[in-house]
Amino acid sequence: MKELGHLFRPIAFELSCESPPPPPTTSKQSRRRAQMSIRRTHSAVPGLESHECSLLFAAWTSLAEQSLYPNMALMGVQLVVSLLAVSIMQKMAPHCSFARWLLCNGSLFRFKHPSEGELCALAGKQMSSKTSRRDRRQNGHGEPKPLTVPKDIDLHLESTPVNVLDALVLRFFVEYQWLIDFAVYATGIYLFTESYYFVVDASKEVNIGAIWCVLMVFFGLRTLHVLMSHYFRSDEGGERSVCLAFGFLSLLVAMLVLVVREDYLEFGLEPGFTSVFDNFEAFAKQQGLEWSVPFTRLGVKLGLAILCSFLGALLAFPGLRLAQTHLDAVQMNAERPVIQILLHASFLSPLIILVLWVKPLARDFLGNAPMGKTSVTLLSSSAFDCVRLWTIVVLCVLRLLLTRHHLQAYLNLAPKWVEQMKKEAGRIAAIDIQRKVTRVYCYLTVVTLQYLIPILLVLFSTLALKSLGDYSWGLGPETSGVTPAPVLPTAPPALPRLEDEDDLEDMEEDIQATVAHLSEAFTAFRAVLTPIFFRGVFAFLTWWVAACQLISSLFGIYFHQYLMQS
Repeated sequence: MKELGHLFRPIAFELSCESPPPPPTTSKQSRRRAQMSIRRTHSAVPGLESHECSLLFAAWTSLAEQSLYPNMALMGVQLVVSLLAVSIMQKMAPHCSFARWLLCNGSLFRFKHPSEGELCALAGKQMSSKTSRRDRRQNGHGEPKPLTVPKDIDLHLESTPVNVLDALVLRFFVEYQWLIDFAVYATGIYLFTESYYFVVDASKEVNIGAIWCVLMVFFGLRTLHVLMSHYFRSDEGGERSVCLAFGFLSLLVAMLVLVVREDYLEFGLEPGFTSVFDNFEAFAKQQGLEWSVPFTRLGVKLGLAILCSFLGALLAFPGLRLAQTHLDAVQMNAERPVIQILLHASFLSPLIILVLWVKPLARDFLGNAPMGKTSVTLLSSSAFDCVRLWTIVVLCVLRLLLTRHHLQAYLNLAPKWVEQMKKEAGRIAAIDIQRKVTRVYCYLTVVTLQYLIPILLVLFSTLALKSLGDYSWGLGPETSGVTPAPVLPTAPPALPRLEDEDDLEDMEEDIQATVAHLSEAFTAFRAVLTPIFFRGVFAFLTWWVAACQLISSLFGIYFHQYLMQS
């Protein structure tokens, strides 16, 4: 693999240059060097045949060279900044991590479980020493009975700030740290990309910031899937049943939403599907393929409904947990009315996002606001799109700022459980008290992920909607953030021939044919995915994530307020 890295490093360097590279040399020494590179690649990858390796390398090189001409820049400065961010993230993670600072900055306090000695002292009992236990085993009396204490003992848990050493033992801490740090760097790359597009006309470059946003959405869903699979592997079947129930409920709701006309829910799915189907039909004809448009449209909607069901199952427990931490956070800040208002606004933010895509309540109302017998246009169509994007971003930032209150409300479950235990009669094992208090802290990173991932999904899907959907922030002249389909030459430049190698002549012809075919297919495929399609996909994704979280959180409010009290 080192040989492959050495082989493709010059290509990666050329891609990061703004000026076009010099024309390829045709000297005999360069031809010999290319032949040796192909042979080194073949030796580095045993499973790759020599002929296939030559085709792959030459096709990749030719495509890279074709995309480096002035009017066909592929990535340019954005790729350099992106690679720099990846390198910084890898090098700085052990030393400087925003995810680690979020938990270990001293603002969160965990509660330590009481020792057996403390419980014995509170219960008025004398703790047996280790020598007495050993004498008891030698006398044939077996193991002593587990220590039990009355439930109404005067127990008060000791609090201590969460530090780095405490956080390293938490479950899923590695996944949490990597995901949150990746989100921070993805935000930085996106801000740089937007600034770059605002200053420079980079409409012919690939939007790297949008790629980072899409990757962030994918990694967030993957982490939620890991958490949900943990529930399915547990011995208790209650969590599994909850995920399945919300999955089937989401499937039903998604099927109802997908049949609503665009006059009411303006996702843009129908225009997007129409654009993709029309473009793909032309692409299929070029490739000699046959397909049925009605069957494809039905299959896409059915697949979309199944995907919505899967997302509903993933967001079930994050919504239930949000309801619990919201109630506890409001109670914890009973003497701070401003924080309470912000908490309620944060909890209702998914509802606001849902209303933004209801056309009669949002776009039509602001576009033709009734004023007596006349109507007034408060916002134009393009201004409404900008306001909708800014509203979602502000709501996501508000929820991120309230992260500490929700996490501390979760950590306060330990003393809350102790106070509830004091009201009960009977005795309880000391090990059960220790386990209950410790379990609350051990799942801190899981709760943090369940709180942050839905927010990040909404935020980054909105950012991808802006960039790939060709929207504007309204801060200046509108610039296209969508990657246009490059017009690659149908006749690639001929590769230099090795005059003393007759067996390479056929290979060169195959290489040229392969590059021409890949160029044509790549151009046609890029023309299929239009901004209209990306608008429909990411608008629906943003709306659906908010809808799933609203449904699960409202059910959680009902569960914790009424079912738990009964």
